[in-house]
Amino acid sequence: MRIDAHQHFWALARGDYGWLTPELAPIYRDFLPADLTSDLTAAQIDGTVLVQAAPTVAETTFMLSLAEDTPFIKGVVGWVDFEAPDAAKQIAELAKNPALVGLRPMIQDIADPGWMLRDALTPAFEALIVHDLTFDALTLPQHLGNLHRLLARHPDMRVVIDHASKPLIKDGVIAGWAEDMAALARDTTAFCKFSGMVTEAADDWGTDTLRPYADHLLGTFGPERLIWGSDWPVCTLASSYARWVHTSNDLLSARTESELQAVWGGNAARAYNLRD
Repeated sequence: MRIDAHQHFWALARGDYGWLTPELAPIYRDFLPADLTSDLTAAQIDGTVLVQAAPTVAETTFMLSLAEDTPFIKGVVGWVDFEAPDAAKQIAELAKNPALVGLRPMIQDIADPGWMLRDALTPAFEALIVHDLTFDALTLPQHLGNLHRLLARHPDMRVVIDHASKPLIKDGVIAGWAEDMAALARDTTAFCKFSGMVTEAADDWGTDTLRPYADHLLGTFGPERLIWGSDWPVCTLASSYARWVHTSNDLLSARTESELQAVWGGNAARAYNLRD
């Protein structure tokens, strides 16, 4: 299967998308499965991983209900308060739904860059391992050192780094991010999403703008641990779905057919234990 391993749906009336304000006019509306179907068909994408966009269990329940009625949703990455005293119990309960494949705290929005290392979170990370769920790391470059430390503590935890940890493409900065990502690729078993780069670039971005970052990911994580995703509909702030697919094809053009199959779906299936 060809998999889009990172997309979102939301219904504004639900009221828990704190980051989604009228200032983000192009995406300040409902986005539901019918809105994505034509893009998936045009790109020959067979299935998706639906990822949380609100820090509530209620949104996770909403996404799981969408998965029940939407065959192309192959897995859901939800949210739990990792600091809650009963976090492990909540994770166990949610894990009873086979559509749940992972969890994602919104680390990029948490003021403390060392939050993920707090001892209070250990039961939640251990519960991910016990219930065979994936940890989606929504990090920024300044979090990568602590992410490395976290994965050293939990080497058996399956991890996917979202959006290549959002390098500072708009500023043309690669130093620091490049070394930290290389260390994670070398020292851990983490996967990395080949996604989210267009919204980190300036408005006049082109394929060559992204190439140094893409090439670094290919040279460190390799095609065997990179996972393609669209970040739709957030990506539409900078690119159409079709343009990101076309750009990704250009950035991956030197890869073999088997490597392409891995990046475009095989790795997602492994990282998330996706259902058929």
